[in-house]
Amino acid sequence: MNVKIQLLKEMINESKKIVFFGGAGVSTESGIKDFRSADGIYMMDYKYPPESVLSHSFYVQHTAEFYDFYREYLCFPDAKPNMAHFKLAELEQSGKLKAVITQNVDGLHQLAGSKTVYELHGSALRNYCVKCGKSHDFDFVYKSNGIPKCECGGTVKPDVVLYEESLNDEVVSGAIKAIKKADMLIVAGTSLTVYPAAGFIRYFKGKNLVLINKDATAMDENFGLVIHGKVGEVLREAV
Repeated sequence: MNVKIQLLKEMINESKKIVFFGGAGVSTESGIKDFRSADGIYMMDYKYPPESVLSHSFYVQHTAEFYDFYREYLCFPDAKPNMAHFKLAELEQSGKLKAVITQNVDGLHQLAGSKTVYELHGSALRNYCVKCGKSHDFDFVYKSNGIPKCECGGTVKPDVVLYEESLNDEVVSGAIKAIKKADMLIVAGTSLTVYPAAGFIRYFKGKNLVLINKDATAMDENFGLVIHGKVGEVLREAV
């Protein structure tokens, strides 16, 4: 591991345009469950298959049940950034890191100080009325009972991308543009099984392609450097 950490340090030092692409494993050290690990959200014994609950069709057909699940498992009012978030913000401030691309909806990168963040799956911190478009904050949805309703009577929906919904075109194009320009891409905390997000790495044409993940993935062999470990612990040593 020490040899790999040293190699990661050297890659970071020689790179001038680093992009970080992160998944749920980036936030587990903040106490937020991931989805696909042994104790992840999708492994829970819930009255509906958790993966189905997070679909657009379930949201439409079982709206009240969707919000019950959403508040309990996707809202983390007390979560704080961990070392991964802080080290990435530090890298950005130094001028080396050009963008963070995240599949998470917790807003912890911004809370840690990162400025250029592409949120592929939206943010639980933003909510909007599907009828009048009015914005509502996190607490409005989190602290409401049942289906959160705007003063106009419309349902207030979290600005998160559910299964069967499209990613935001502007966010996608910004993320792809950043990856294309990068000379180093650090992919971390993701099983690389969620598409289209996982397919973004194919746009990378730079020199240093790194994967940091707790468990092995089917994509490990595609990376120049693979480190199996906690993202925050690795970045604490490497940055």
